[in-house]
Parts: sequence; structure tokens; C-alpha cells
Amino acid sequence: MTDAFNPDLDLKISRIIKAPRAAVWSAWTTPSQFEQWWIPAPARCQVEQMDLIPGGAFITRMSENGGEFGPHVSGCFLAIDPMERIVFTNALLGGWRPAEKPFITAIITLRDHADGTDYAAHVMHRTSTERAKHDEMGFYDGWGTAIGQLAGLVERLS
Repeated sequence: MTDAFNPDLDLKISRIIKAPRAAVWSAWTTPSQFEQWWIPAPARCQVEQMDLIPGGAFITRMSENGGEFGPHVSGCFLAIDPMERIVFTNALLGGWRPAEKPFITAIITLRDHADGTDYAAHVMHRTSTERAKHDEMGFYDGWGTAIGQLAGLVERLS
């Protein structure tokens, strides 16, 4: 598998998180921690399924303005490299079942950094139109806010 960045199809965001890589990994792989940062506040996240194996389901629900939880992400993990990389997509559902409306494949990488963890999210799209749509939807604001919430959580816990 290639992680090569294609500027016509991909979006990427990164941040140095001032916490050990193990803390960031735990926040990504422990549902109760993940729910605290995955969706920009004040919206809330609920993990329905997080089967951290290739082919495992990745399903989250979202509540805005304190309302009922509704669909957010329905996808599948493609690769789990402990402490280093998580790859997921919404092109497939758990058990490798095809999804109705594929949109992204994301590669999350964690690397040691002198100040903590170098965190990067590389998000791939099928077409440049879908990439542009995701950018216009507020990719950098939304994913940036979530990463900031992740950093806040793990920096407090470390």
C-alpha cells in the first residue's frame, strides 16, 4: 500500500502533540477516550463499534446541540499497526462489505517527536471534485479542531 500524497485527490493535516505516542494511541483506540475528541465540540460522539482489526467495523454516531445521536461514520478498518498507523475507509463497512456512498480513506500516522508525538491525518478521495467538496465542507477546521481536542485530552492525561 502506498501512502503517497496526491495534491489533486488528498488532504493532509498534522500537528505535534505534546504527549507520548502511547497516550495518543490510547486516545484513538479506547472508545471512552475517543468519544471525548473525535467530533468538534459542542457536538458529541458515541462509539457504536470500534473493532480494531483489518475488516473490523468503525461506526460512530453524533449528537448536535444535545439532540439524539444520529449517523456519523460507518466504515471499516483496513490496517492497524499498533502505536504507528490506523487506516480506515467509509468505502467499506465492517466485514469488508461495500458501502453505499464511499467518500474517504484516511491514514492516521503517529511518530515520535522530541516534543511528544508527530500526528498526521492523510485523507484520500476518489476524485478531485470530492476532495474539493471535503475542503469546502471545512476539512481543516473540523479535523483541526478534533486534533486540537485530542491534544488537549492527552496533554492533560500525560
